[in-house]
Amino acid sequence: MQFLALIYSTEDADDVDFDTLISQYFAFDEEVKAAGVLVGGNALQPVSTATSVRLRDGKSVVTDGPFAETKEQLGGYYLFECKDLDEALKWAAKIPSARYGTIEVRPIMTFDD
Repeated sequence: MQFLALIYSTEDADDVDFDTLISQYFAFDEEVKAAGVLVGGNALQPVSTATSVRLRDGKSVVTDGPFAETKEQLGGYYLFECKDLDEALKWAAKIPSARYGTIEVRPIMTFDD
């Protein structure tokens, strides 16, 4: 079963050493790859690069930035293949940003033919 781990954090966190964080992410990536759990994942560009699009009354409305202004922003994601939610949560808790942000875990919906 696949689970998406959405990584939310504050982009301007003063208490986070970027070099240390990147090293922790590289180590985590190796761990999930070795375990055969990692399907995919990526970091996202800063929220200042985001663009939102909405369709209203048949017209496309494009705005700079994310849809909602919140303290924590979506910064990346992992896609895991796990036997169940408990296993997915175990891996999500190991994501380095879980120490100062939030990891939202959601099962992927499948549509059988």
